Amino acid sequence: MKSTAHIKGHPLHPILVTFPIAFFTGTLLFDILAVAGNRSDLAFAAYCMQTAGIISAVLAAVPGVIDYFFTVPPQSSAKKRGAQHGLLNVLNLVLFTVSWLLKRDPYMPAIWILLMEAAGIVILSIAGWLGGTLVYRNQIGVDPRYARAGKWKEERISNAPDRVQVATTDELKTDQMKLVHVHNRRIVVAKTESGYVAFDDHCTHKGGSLAGGMMICGTVQCPWHGSQFDCTTGELKAGPANQGIVTYMLTEDNGKVYLNF
Repeated sequence: MKSTAHIKGHPLHPILVTFPIAFFTGTLLFDILAVAGNRSDLAFAAYCMQTAGIISAVLAAVPGVIDYFFTVPPQSSAKKRGAQHGLLNVLNLVLFTVSWLLKRDPYMPAIWILLMEAAGIVILSIAGWLGGTLVYRNQIGVDPRYARAGKWKEERISNAPDRVQVATTDELKTDQMKLVHVHNRRIVVAKTESGYVAFDDHCTHKGGSLAGGMMICGTVQCPWHGSQFDCTTGELKAGPANQGIVTYMLTEDNGKVYLNF
């Protein structure tokens, strides 16, 4: 699934998260060195890195939230994993913000500050593991390139009637897919050797985005676990899914492709 918050296909969230990870890790390290050596200069460096970490974490959260709501497929395992990832990052941010505030109290025992920061790093590591799973297993933020069939296409259609134009007859190449958001649904419009087809962008196994998978010879394969479906009938051709997908009727008129609900 191509990221919604991106610059020329490069997702912003994975770029920005590197900064709070580095700053928060440096904060804990320099605070430990400051306490061990009774060094006020190292403590000040840790305070500055912590400030930068809090600011960069908030900035990194913005594209993350955008991708959660507008990129991650609904009713999918990635949606649940994305929620866990976000909540853990919020908890980590709260811990580092509270410890940042407590550092202003000269009577606050340093051990409590270190314990909060250490807990934050543990939580950050778990959240990072989940984030990596979202990218490498669920392929969130990945910009698909269809073999010999062009780049990823996506369109959002609002206030659509029951018969809506979703493509032109020469827009897609054979085996190329296009994700269309219409009537609060995610529908894949694709071109097979025999013509245009349309089906739900929802694998019946774990909710993976079929638009982000591969299509060949009228069969679409989910990129998450390999379930295969007939693009025309929706019939299940290979598991681990145990049921087929919903398909839609298309008509072509004067060089335009219409979706009929």
